[in-house]
Amino acid sequence: MSKADENVRDILKRCVQALLNRNWITKQEDPELFNHIRVHYEELRDWFREYCGFALLLNRQFAKLEKAPGKARAWMGFDNFAEPRDYALFCYCLWYLEGKNEMDQFLLTDMVEEIREYLAGQDVFLDWTIYTHRLSMARALKQLKALGVLVAVDGDESEWARSGHEHNVLYESSNLGRYVLRRFPRDLTTYDSIASFEDGTYSDTSEGQLKKRRHRVYRRLLQEPVVYDWQWSEDERYYVRTQRHTILENLSGFAGLEGQRYREGLLFFYPEPSGEMYLFPTGRGVSDICLLLAGELRRRLARGAGDMYIEEGGRIGLAMAELEGILLQLKEKHKSLWSRQHRQARSSELAEEVLAHLEEWGLAGREGDGRVWIYAALGRWNGDYDVFGGDE
Repeated sequence: MSKADENVRDILKRCVQALLNRNWITKQEDPELFNHIRVHYEELRDWFREYCGFALLLNRQFAKLEKAPGKARAWMGFDNFAEPRDYALFCYCLWYLEGKNEMDQFLLTDMVEEIREYLAGQDVFLDWTIYTHRLSMARALKQLKALGVLVAVDGDESEWARSGHEHNVLYESSNLGRYVLRRFPRDLTTYDSIASFEDGTYSDTSEGQLKKRRHRVYRRLLQEPVVYDWQWSEDERYYVRTQRHTILENLSGFAGLEGQRYREGLLFFYPEPSGEMYLFPTGRGVSDICLLLAGELRRRLARGAGDMYIEEGGRIGLAMAELEGILLQLKEKHKSLWSRQHRQARSSELAEEVLAHLEEWGLAGREGDGRVWIYAALGRWNGDYDVFGGDE
């Protein structure tokens, strides 16, 4: 491959990573990347449509990849949203903004009153004198500002949430509001479950079902940290195994993902840190503890400690009390290097935080009987502190 071809391939990878990880790329905020997407639009559009079933939108002001999950996960939502009402109000804010043009200005109190009256006509009642209702609206508005859909010209919705009508905010709308929600192939009221969203709309022909399987596999591999063999359906698992070389080549050439076949599945990683992605291990202290846990489990398995062993699918089963005990020992050994929060946490609190972090990254899970499963991919790490100037 010539140097010019390598440069084009690097640009395509950068475009793919940005489109997958950003809500959109605007000409105003990132003119260089926007121009790359414009120049390579047809190749990017065709690749995403063929392998993921994603639509790539491009106009004079921004580019947006209309993504849909292969399998919906809790962490795919907005981090700052606390309850379903936040999402509902987020959508009704978008409904209100449909009647606004770019650069139109309006007051928060006018907006919330129109939304309240509309919902009352649908037998859904909001009361802006109730703090939790105002707080939900404030979270929705903050998210719209983060997306660039709203611009606060004067004031802040946090003050309104705290004090109600004593404070107001002057907003300005952008042209992005009508593009936030992705387009659906049929009326939303015809969907009766999350699974029906995930399934999409495909023909019952062999070609349609093949396309559905391919899209689901690529979506999950691109959007989830790890997918194990046992998490695929039988048809999907067969596709992953028989199309392994094509999948590896596609994801490496276009997305910059390096993959390898392990006993537990086809696993991918980014070889270099990237500002576009949120990678494991994160910069949070709980990620450090997870790496320490991985190293400790590896050592215990090597010396045959207790009744710990690797079960089907490369998983390790633990009682919650066992996990707490291991983390307590790690804390006693390394507490001088831990944050105050983790040093002072009770063993149950620490175990819950670590387990939740591992679950979010597809590295652990739990069953209804309280049993904890450490998944095989965590065994690919072996963490310890490198202390300079003396023994630990």
